[in-house]
Amino acid sequence: MGNCVARHFKDENDADPTVNFASGNIHLITTKEKWDEKISEANNDSKFVVVNFSASWCGPCRLIAPFYSELSEKYPSLMFLTVDVDELTEFSSSWDIRATPTFFVLKDGQQVDKLVGANKPELLKKIIDIADTVAQVSK
Repeated sequence: MGNCVARHFKDENDADPTVNFASGNIHLITTKEKWDEKISEANNDSKFVVVNFSASWCGPCRLIAPFYSELSEKYPSLMFLTVDVDELTEFSSSWDIRATPTFFVLKDGQQVDKLVGANKPELLKKIIDIADTVAQVSK
């Protein structure tokens, strides 16, 4: 498991251009308005939302991005969002992001779970638990 606490240097070559943080069924959130739109959409559809607060320069974020994308494709009953903490600094701060990646699970716009770090087994466990809850509700 890994996480990045702070950006140690600024170099445009930091980001791995082959990593796509918005692949699969992930919605990349670049504005507060886009966040509000997606949260409203999820609320209207009674969907759980999984949010990945990450940074393009963060090694663990880049490592878990393909796995997060796979999860978004495997569990379409959930909404997957990614927020770049450098693009939406103030917004990310309002969520008390102290390390990246940080994952939140939301229902009706409210936090129901949180995971700090690139812990694939724990993220998978949380997603499976949510998907199981969704499956039981829809029966």
